[in-house]
Amino acid sequence: MQVLGVDLSDLVSKRRVRLEDLSGKSIAVDAYNAMYQFLAIIRGVSGEPLMDRERRVTSHLSGILYRTTNLAEKGIRLVYVFDGAPPALKEVELKRRMKVKDEALVKYEEARKRGALDEARKYAQMTARLKDTMVDDAKRLLVSMGVPWVQAPSEGEAQAAHLATRGDVWVAGSQDYDSLLFGAPRLIRNLAVTGRRKLPRKDVYVEVEPEIIELNLILSELGLNREQLVDLGILVGTDFNPKGIKGVGPKTALNLIKEHGKIENVVRAVKDGELPENLDTIREIFLNPKVSDNFVIEWKRPDVDGVVSFLCGERAFSEVRVRNALEKMMIGVEYGKGKKTLDAFFG
Repeated sequence: MQVLGVDLSDLVSKRRVRLEDLSGKSIAVDAYNAMYQFLAIIRGVSGEPLMDRERRVTSHLSGILYRTTNLAEKGIRLVYVFDGAPPALKEVELKRRMKVKDEALVKYEEARKRGALDEARKYAQMTARLKDTMVDDAKRLLVSMGVPWVQAPSEGEAQAAHLATRGDVWVAGSQDYDSLLFGAPRLIRNLAVTGRRKLPRKDVYVEVEPEIIELNLILSELGLNREQLVDLGILVGTDFNPKGIKGVGPKTALNLIKEHGKIENVVRAVKDGELPENLDTIREIFLNPKVSDNFVIEWKRPDVDGVVSFLCGERAFSEVRVRNALEKMMIGVEYGKGKKTLDAFFG
């Protein structure tokens, strides 16, 4: 899985867990992050996304339905957090991502015309675009499913971190590490991505399990405070200064911050070093992000008829499969020492 945002993968300790270990836990999921995963992965043989009769893309709806119900069956409750307006400094990174998608779309069409289906699928996964109508449909589905969602004023990962910090949820869920810079006490990656996964462009498979990363633990292990962790991220490169400092990777950045304390001192010590533009603004985005306390988190029993009417009546989903999936949300599952009742789960 590609890591966007700041890449701390080589620095942080990760504790692997089973989904069963998360029973009874609540997770604030970065909705855009999750939907981009669904749009990239849930595709046909030659890379085409799932569509309804009117050729409206439904891959993201399929992902939300089946991931949410599969996790609910294991006693795991999700809260989806949607992005608001991105900070102005993210514009450069967003334009770069759009350029990558445009280039991948051209290569996808070329590969498809040649009949190179594996190659076409690879490029198709890089073309995913999330439209406003998709977001509206996702929210509509979640409401019908009884799953709470929160609208962030800006970065969804910042809002998810805020929910975890307040104790509204146990952990923030994302593939990116930015949640840690935003102050999430815990981050879970690879949620529901279990088993063997093929590495991109290689005939190699690796075992993938969910992993928990704890902020206090990694700060202790790295010998940093949170402000220094943010400076380390800025040295490596974030969505708000994608290039970082030339020639400085995660391990080098760690050594430099530990030696010099903060990024201003590092830049003076590094040959050809130059302070990122808007350094204080970037720090502020991570240390004091725009978040909202205007939300209510409540899990409700799914409106089965409402979900069926939307997904099956309007989006051509299989009614049998949809009803079977929703049935999972209505079943008390026994884990460990006791049983979870429906009232406890939907309370």
